[in-house]
Amino acid sequence: MKNDRDDVPFSYRVKVGHISANPVEVHIEADANELKALAEAWNVVSVEDLSADLQIARWKRDGVRVKGSVQAKIVQSCVVTLEPVEAAIDENFEQIFVPEGSKLARQPGNDAGEMLLDPDGPDLPETFVGDTIDAGEVVAEFAALAIDPYPRKEGVEFGGHIEDSGENDKKPSAFAVLKDWKKD
Repeated sequence: MKNDRDDVPFSYRVKVGHISANPVEVHIEADANELKALAEAWNVVSVEDLSADLQIARWKRDGVRVKGSVQAKIVQSCVVTLEPVEAAIDENFEQIFVPEGSKLARQPGNDAGEMLLDPDGPDLPETFVGDTIDAGEVVAEFAALAIDPYPRKEGVEFGGHIEDSGENDKKPSAFAVLKDWKKD
């Protein structure tokens, strides 16, 4: 699918007005140019494959729920040897979108003005402007979150590191210079 914006390496635009309460199943795949742009954006050697199976449906009255799974094959550099390391990504995700200004996008608070967030609870809905959302951008975001930040080739250990014992961290006493001083 052709990108409308240059800063989005993978795009699949969905018209909100065409979404019904019954989920629509969609399969999307990145083409060669999008794979190259994703590798650049994610700072990896290459992205060999990226695909997603999505269910797109209405959420409450004005919202949209994008639910699905993303699969990708990427090549990264090993943090120890710098040799190529292949990795597979297989992530399930769910994202809810509501129009900008919707009451559903507001964060709950208390009388003191503090935000109440449940770390194990669902994420707050994302907002969108206009009549489209970019499901491809959501897919790329969840795939990027699954990338190992420190890839290591199997069986390789980082052995050149010596832990500091802390012996040299002690500050010398201000009077240490006087210990060898002798009176005449």
